[in-house]
Amino acid sequence: MTDALLRIEGVSKRFGGVIASDNISLEIRPGELHAVIGPNGAGKTTLIGQLMGEIGPDSGKVVFEGNDITVLPTWQRGQLGLARSFQITSLFLNFTALDNVALAVQARSGHSFHFWRDARRLPELRVPARDALARVGLAGREDVVVSNMSHGEHRQIEIAMALAMQPRMLLLDEPMAGMGPEESARLVETLRELKQELTILLIEHDMEAVFALADRISVLVYGRVIASGAPEHIRSNAEVRRAYLGDGKKKAAGGHG
Repeated sequence: MTDALLRIEGVSKRFGGVIASDNISLEIRPGELHAVIGPNGAGKTTLIGQLMGEIGPDSGKVVFEGNDITVLPTWQRGQLGLARSFQITSLFLNFTALDNVALAVQARSGHSFHFWRDARRLPELRVPARDALARVGLAGREDVVVSNMSHGEHRQIEIAMALAMQPRMLLLDEPMAGMGPEESARLVETLRELKQELTILLIEHDMEAVFALADRISVLVYGRVIASGAPEHIRSNAEVRRAYLGDGKKKAAGGHG
């Protein structure tokens, strides 16, 4: 398709004798939530690293909005509108939720880091930080110190930090990891609202969340895409069921993709 927002063309990556990405080709359409699923070690996190420029592919091409970004550094991809959350959260635990997100606004806007307390004081940083926290359901929790917040709230803050980058497309790496059922349900509702305004690539082990949210799903096994299509197509695909969904159970989050 020519109208893909993000196009991955034949991307391959080896680490020694391990094939992490095996000639991967995918198209992410504007406005869709596209989920990538697969067992641990399938190459999902490596794929996101290549999309964000943190890992260089051995071959293939990454195209965003018609521009070849394969060799662009991470910060330039961020300026073009790609933002990601990580599989493991990395927050300043002694700062408030607002302080953490304000730092992301500061990075996006190009303010120099004179000292972190600047981010607490400048209204041009605090206002968009409050807006981002409200978008992920944390209105009223802005001034709580992060160490006093739940794991699920930490994941929400991280997504708010990605939103503070004003992305065109959001790359989420296992945002449900470590969450209980109630926290997962709240985050599903948050992502359902965000998908109305953003294109999202979701890496996730929680099959209940994936099938509740995804417009399309691609299945990655040993670095290779074995199927891609609508949720009902993936659910009924025999090869997918053998490789990943065969036990019919929701996979537990964890491990590296």
